[in-house]
Amino acid sequence: MVLRLTVPPLENGDRLTRFEFERRYNAMPKLKKAELIEGTVYMASPLRFEPHAEPHADLMGWLWNYKIATPGVRLGDNPTVRLDLDNEPQPDALLLIDAQAGGQSRFNEDGYVEGSPELIAEIAASSATVDLGDKKRAYRRNGIKEYIVWQVFDQQIDWFCLEAGEYVNLQPNQAGIFQSQVFPGLWLHRSALLAGDMQQVLTVLQTGLNSPEHQAFVQQLTQALELNG
Repeated sequence: MVLRLTVPPLENGDRLTRFEFERRYNAMPKLKKAELIEGTVYMASPLRFEPHAEPHADLMGWLWNYKIATPGVRLGDNPTVRLDLDNEPQPDALLLIDAQAGGQSRFNEDGYVEGSPELIAEIAASSATVDLGDKKRAYRRNGIKEYIVWQVFDQQIDWFCLEAGEYVNLQPNQAGIFQSQVFPGLWLHRSALLAGDMQQVLTVLQTGLNSPEHQAFVQQLTQALELNG
């Protein structure tokens, strides 16, 4: 008799090490998204258009326009991130500073992100409890400098900034505009994004991109790339 060894499938709620999580995930090539958060497996259900897919596209459009105007900044859509031995999330979006430009994360030989990207964003429809609970704690502990959570059903956008090891809520200015503390010029008109008014979102972003702070940031990144390139 030949004993056939098979890899167990991933299941919601499994308690696994990161190594075992990756082994099972890699054995399921048709699986679109699974995350390990504080040692627990979370698997995404099918995504609906209005509560997730469309907000996700709008968020990516805003971040993409910032990325193309800012050399040394890189944008990822649902990338696997190896944070620590108990956490391997697959965030909806991340914005990072390239290692050659002084960023705090790296790409390993398999192409995965290792370490802590500077900004992570999540679309929280059915996942709000996890995104604002265990995931937020894992991101804080691992030094994710900014964390955006868009709660679609509650029409709420929270922007957390890491200060002295704790997340504090970034407050929009009197015009209702968030201004990133890590990525100068990354401005977000909160009510415009919630209303799906992407023309206004991009107009406000362009104002941020034209600011002296963003111009100085671009110069800083460009010099770092030239020095380390």
